[in-house]
Amino acid sequence: MITRVLIAVVVLILAAVTWRAAAHAHETAGSTDLTARVAATVPKVERAVGLAFKRPPKVEMRSKDQVRAFLERQFDDPRQARELAGTAAAFKLLGLIPDSLDLRKESENLLTEQIAGFYDPKTKVLYVIEGESDEMLDQVVPHELVHALQDQYVNLDSIENAEGDDDRLLAAQSVFEGQAVYEQLVMTGGSTLVAQLPQMWDKLRETIRENRSTMPEFAKAPPIIQEVTIFPYLSGLEFIKRYEDHFPKKIPYADLPTSTQQVLSEAAYFGQPRAIPVRVTLPKPAVGTVRYENTLGEFQTRVYLNEQLNDQNAAVRGAAGWSGDRYQVLDVPGGSAMVWVSVWDNSVDAAQFLDLVSQTADHRFGASTSHGKWTHGTRTVTVTPVEVHGRPGVLYVDTPRPMGRAVVDTTAITAAPEP
Repeated sequence: MITRVLIAVVVLILAAVTWRAAAHAHETAGSTDLTARVAATVPKVERAVGLAFKRPPKVEMRSKDQVRAFLERQFDDPRQARELAGTAAAFKLLGLIPDSLDLRKESENLLTEQIAGFYDPKTKVLYVIEGESDEMLDQVVPHELVHALQDQYVNLDSIENAEGDDDRLLAAQSVFEGQAVYEQLVMTGGSTLVAQLPQMWDKLRETIRENRSTMPEFAKAPPIIQEVTIFPYLSGLEFIKRYEDHFPKKIPYADLPTSTQQVLSEAAYFGQPRAIPVRVTLPKPAVGTVRYENTLGEFQTRVYLNEQLNDQNAAVRGAAGWSGDRYQVLDVPGGSAMVWVSVWDNSVDAAQFLDLVSQTADHRFGASTSHGKWTHGTRTVTVTPVEVHGRPGVLYVDTPRPMGRAVVDTTAITAAPEP
């Protein structure tokens, strides 16, 4: 998904968090040479994170056109192209993005608008965009230096290039982006500002919504793209604050959260026992071939429910019992199909999700033509309870009609704890 290439600073969030400190910095920074600015910031980053650079970070300037060309090269990569195409197909079948949306173009435009600087783990270079103000550089340079430091202790490139589990990837990104925002706050606002964070979450989200109009590409993006773009920064910041509270001065790199559930819920990560997601494995389809396969996770499931029902409280409740999921986009006679299996903590959670997903289908397609079945145009959607290795689950299938037979053998679906 778009988060695989989200190496930009989401300036909106940083401005929402650090506007007081940034305003002060703008008054005192002056027009400093970039190399000197980086050299002066390095010891501050090392003190904040508690790690030393093993080698000096490299920094270079780039124009907006060069950044656009860089993004285009990223999207031309066969793996990136496959990920974007597969995600777009799944999100269109779920009604999360319009059928007419070009996800690649949308992603390029959004990232070009957002980027003020970025660290590239492939080249090991921190890039700063030409023409940025001192105020913006005071936000960008510390943030990206944290990423450069992280990359010297954990391979960010291998994490970014992991395939097949966007939920796990989004959780890992939340640690790295959340830490970069957190340490930036420590450097610019000090312990007083950091101590205020628990009381600031609602204000941060409100500020983000109020300022969407100042960034047209972000403002017009579908909610799923907006929310997944914001998640690693804002929810990651919340996670890092909790981690610091539980384990002062420790670094979470060796024990990354394995799901967005662990990022969202304090009990899921810090509780005993920890909430370990199950790995759902779908069999070879009975009809057609697999084009793409991935996992939504609790957070994207929550966004899906809220987008269809326009009820945030119901969406949070409905996704909270998530224990694991897997979906496939299939090429079948007549077009594309989708199989999505989710597994839940208990039968009550599964029944609640089944009810809410059925409501989303009613919302999208009108009243069910029969229990758990909807027909719309040339397509059929079914939502049914299933049991996966003794665990309660929900099966969502969207196919061209008529298919004639089931596209998946539910008895062959497996679920086992994540390693």
